[in-house]
Amino acid sequence: MTTRTLVQAEDLALRLSDPRLRIFDCRFDLARPQYGRARYDDEHLPGAIYADLNRDMAAAVTPASGRHPLPLPSEFEARLRAWGVSNDSSVVAYDDGNSIYAARFWWMMRWLGHDDVAVLDGGMRRWQQLDLPLDDEVRARAPGDFAATPHPEFTVDAAAVLAQTGDRTARILDVRAPERYRGEVEPIDAVAGHVPGARNHPFTTSLDDSGRFRPATDLRAALSQSLAGVPPERTIAMCGSGVTACHLLLAMEHAGLHGARLYPGSWSEWSRDPSRPVRTGDGP
Repeated sequence: MTTRTLVQAEDLALRLSDPRLRIFDCRFDLARPQYGRARYDDEHLPGAIYADLNRDMAAAVTPASGRHPLPLPSEFEARLRAWGVSNDSSVVAYDDGNSIYAARFWWMMRWLGHDDVAVLDGGMRRWQQLDLPLDDEVRARAPGDFAATPHPEFTVDAAAVLAQTGDRTARILDVRAPERYRGEVEPIDAVAGHVPGARNHPFTTSLDDSGRFRPATDLRAALSQSLAGVPPERTIAMCGSGVTACHLLLAMEHAGLHGARLYPGSWSEWSRDPSRPVRTGDGP
């Protein structure tokens, strides 16, 4: 099965009656954790199920983990079944518009071996711009039969990142804003800076002014500059807590650059250990 990446609002609107379709509303705000659920209760795409970043797409934080550690595959599998997801389900995720949280859901589905999953390009913002149908009903679904086939090779740990810091045949791409990468500001974590050797590729460079993904050819050209000849399968994506990095992985897949891996702990985990090296400034 060909891995899916993006679906356009016009196309999804024609599929709303598909009994295999499962739509997930992933709207969230780090500063206001209740925001997404409240917006979902007000209105959402017909038939959509709400997936909360903190409760559903992350495990409990530990003293050694990042801010959004991955749940156990078995835990997320059980949640998907409870939501009515089966092996033949066609899954679509969306958020407000820039797809950060929807991309996390997309990546987690693929991490568990389900490739029939896509992100709604432009999210709720574009859906509303096109005046497509919305609903405020929360529908109960019969449990699904989804059986996960986890891909542990999709992730790396801090030790693997450390080993790659001085390897010129490999690449670490940090998708945070340039000022955070350089260590000029750090609004969330205790330490500012980046992993030595990491290059900055802000996730926003993958989007156009409307919040939709740029064409695949444009993405590939921009990503190829950051990869500088390193193959995608030798690439690690990271961010603040392993969420926004999934946006880069989605962009890479859409551009036909397959095989990059996620560092789930990202900077929030890396910076908790004072023995790990930190660099500031523009250079890797």
